[in-house]
Amino acid sequence: MKILTNICSNNLSESKLFYVDLLGFKVKYDSDWYVQLCSPDEPEIEYGLIQRDHDLVPKAFQQLPNGMYVTFVVSNVDIIYEKALELNLDIVQKPTNEFYGQRRFLTKDPSGCLIDISSPF
Repeated sequence: MKILTNICSNNLSESKLFYVDLLGFKVKYDSDWYVQLCSPDEPEIEYGLIQRDHDLVPKAFQQLPNGMYVTFVVSNVDIIYEKALELNLDIVQKPTNEFYGQRRFLTKDPSGCLIDISSPF
């Protein structure tokens, strides 16, 4: 089995740059309605961006995300946090050591999806 997460985007090029610039994702496929990204270290781990108002997305699901977030586990959360600051991203929560053994910070992608960047400490 393979799991592929797709996030709806209001602006594919802006969303693509967010994930490429912040996390180093590679672009596998790029069109005017869908972008396929993959992990720079493990190309079989893929992440999709689909135009929010595309016909493939049912109308009832074309609103901003609510009640979910996507976590990316990285080797050093503080390095990615510094990159997020350089990119002037909206920081929802600064890096914090959590009780469950992870250090994380929260940001939002350009389409409003809550993004959790974390690493073990």
